[in-house]
Amino acid sequence: MAVPDRPATEAVGLPGTDRVPAFSLVLAGVASVQVGAALARTMFDDLGPSGTSLLRLVFAALALALLWRPDPRRYGRAELRLVVAFGLVLGLMNLTFYLGLARIDLGVAVTIEFIGPLAVAVVGSRRRLDLVWAALAAVGIVLLANPGGAHSVDPLGLFFVLCAAACWAGYILLAQRAGQVFSGSQGVAMAMVVAALIPIAPGIIDGGSALLRPQLLALGLAVGLLSSAIPYSLETEALRRMPANVFGVLMSMEPAVAALAGFLVLGQDLGVRELIAMAFVVAASAGVSIATPPEA
Repeated sequence: MAVPDRPATEAVGLPGTDRVPAFSLVLAGVASVQVGAALARTMFDDLGPSGTSLLRLVFAALALALLWRPDPRRYGRAELRLVVAFGLVLGLMNLTFYLGLARIDLGVAVTIEFIGPLAVAVVGSRRRLDLVWAALAAVGIVLLANPGGAHSVDPLGLFFVLCAAACWAGYILLAQRAGQVFSGSQGVAMAMVVAALIPIAPGIIDGGSALLRPQLLALGLAVGLLSSAIPYSLETEALRRMPANVFGVLMSMEPAVAALAGFLVLGQDLGVRELIAMAFVVAASAGVSIATPPEA
């Protein structure tokens, strides 16, 4: 199963990573993303989720633009329309996820968001076994949501995370197209600039003058690097050296890593029901990935 929360595009090998096992690069990238998300959550009291999203995307766009130096003038209208669509989905995915994260624990939010890539994998598959994995994931999501229960998931938070999941599904399809059209991460770098425009209005309303505080700017830079630049680079390097289905299995560990990051950074505790539900979704994601034919 292709489950990139980050772009899986061609790139020159990272210096100093030749002797690092590919699976270690993937796990480091997963950990980086989830620590970045947990760190972003600590900024919500000062900036709100929209203000935090704005800083994260702005710094990510700057980092990728400086790294890849894309030139939009090199591309035609069709390619630029793809960039705009890619950027809109990317920006909405981040903004809606942060809006959900303000109301739902990190591990639960990431698990529910996995509906997006899992749906893409199952819809694109003709194997009956994948329907079993989809049913297992659905059971896990229902257990997490716990509708009508004493500790049910916040409905508005659930709505936002489901929107993020839908954006993640669209992102995967657009990322595959962009990988065919643009060299390296040119398309991603331009799309990130578009993405940074999405939370401008709500971000300024949410964050106000706090957006200019040096400490919060530094945290925003850290979140941008941890959630974008670092994992993009590590995972792209890993994809150069391992089959995509193996990559998908390792990426399926994200909910568990998110729960650990939420516990260590935010003090968010999960009960037995949540842990069992997350295990169902992780098993479903890994199952779909294992069944996927290996790719170079």
